[in-house]
Amino acid sequence: MNLGHWLARSAQLTPERPALYLGQEMVADYAAFDARARAVAGWMAGQGVGPGDRVAIFMKNVPEYLITFYGIWYLGAVVVPINAKLHGREAAYILQDSAAKMVFATAELTKALAEAGVQELVVTVPSKTWENAITGPADADVAHRAPDDLAWLFYTSGTTGKPKGVCITHRMLTAMSLSYQMDADQVRAEDATLYAAPMSHGAGIYNMLHVRAGARHVCPPSAGFDSSEIFDLAAHFGSVQMFAAPTMVKRLTQVAQSDGHSGEGLRTIVYAGGPMYNADIIEAVDHFGPIFVQIYGQGECPMGITALSRTDVADRRHPRWRERLASVGRAQSVVEVMIGDADGNPVPDGGHGEIMVRGDTVMPGYWQAADATAKTLINGWLMTGDMGFMDADGYVSMQDRSKDMIITGGSNVYPREVEEILLQHPEVAEASVVGRPHPEWGEDVVAFIVGGASDAELDALCLEHIARFKRPKSYLRLDELPKNNYGKVLKTELRGLLVRGAKG
Repeated sequence: MNLGHWLARSAQLTPERPALYLGQEMVADYAAFDARARAVAGWMAGQGVGPGDRVAIFMKNVPEYLITFYGIWYLGAVVVPINAKLHGREAAYILQDSAAKMVFATAELTKALAEAGVQELVVTVPSKTWENAITGPADADVAHRAPDDLAWLFYTSGTTGKPKGVCITHRMLTAMSLSYQMDADQVRAEDATLYAAPMSHGAGIYNMLHVRAGARHVCPPSAGFDSSEIFDLAAHFGSVQMFAAPTMVKRLTQVAQSDGHSGEGLRTIVYAGGPMYNADIIEAVDHFGPIFVQIYGQGECPMGITALSRTDVADRRHPRWRERLASVGRAQSVVEVMIGDADGNPVPDGGHGEIMVRGDTVMPGYWQAADATAKTLINGWLMTGDMGFMDADGYVSMQDRSKDMIITGGSNVYPREVEEILLQHPEVAEASVVGRPHPEWGEDVVAFIVGGASDAELDALCLEHIARFKRPKSYLRLDELPKNNYGKVLKTELRGLLVRGAKG
């Protein structure tokens, strides 16, 4: 089924409900949202775009994003969202690799594409062409799509080479959406979703749930993440749900504490996309209350592996609440999750291995990359590349990416375990642990620190909580940790600093 039907049905049932906002200003109700999406579909058809063709969106977070998005689906074409923070050349690669028929781009990003040599395929938003697109003849019907037809072509961040296109089907997104309602949170008509993180990724992929519910969609005037703006919009709209990377949650807490914001109007913050350290989420819950839900997924299984409910995140009564809080939750309803050894065989409860998942939220493969697909999908299981363990109650704890695990003297060290300890020090704002080549031990443990704690204090903290061999042999100070466009710490860059001789 074409997920575009969800918008058509909401517009049919509640056409007068407010739908799209820029800040506090309503841009469209559901009737106008639907009509403009249909017009965009009709206009694209007139330009030679058809079902199955790829159409890219290279926009900041603006209401026109969703109009374009559903116009593409109404036509039966495939959405190729491109992160607005990417360089024009990176976007150009995605356009070329996906063989996109056209790209809709906001004005400043049109310029970036032009500088990268892309001009012929570009529709600038807004422009006269865009006005023609949203006011022209509408497609009468939503195109039929089979469940396994491609809906969304998602490009990985490409930190270890060229990004790969993940094939995401209508079935996957339907399963993800329904599982969210069962395992994470209920979306209601009176809710509003606030797009403060890139709509090309975690924030945008939840738009379908809110469209189906007839909820409101709010794009901040800044088109991005601004803590004070978020607090103001949440207080204005009420019942706000938003996606946030862990670094964003931490920043929200800091600003709320310093400026006196209570978080009024924030109903649910879904955090995902990187490690959330216990110290940070405990502080966030203490300030905002039980509004947090954790989701674990990958582009290859979007938002669809495990979930940690708001009850588990806020619980302080269970005897193992700290361990549960450090986990990524339990398997979502539409998947199986297993911990496997190096050969993909299941390990006992509590045993360490690779997190594996199979089910309706798992991709069929990478776009035109059979070799990469064969290495990632084995006997029906998605090999996530994430290392972890599962306890007897089904809670999965993710330790690190397999490539980030440190082997020193034949013993495994999981960087996150060490980072959790370092972040207990009140003067450590950020910490990231990597391995450094060592002639005798293979690797030794190095910690990059943002903060003023002394080496002696950090050594004492580590020796109090973890085995001596896990203690960092060096502490290197930075003003901030390098991060990618999604807020993830770039450990490849930290390893590069070691090669170039970072000083402690």
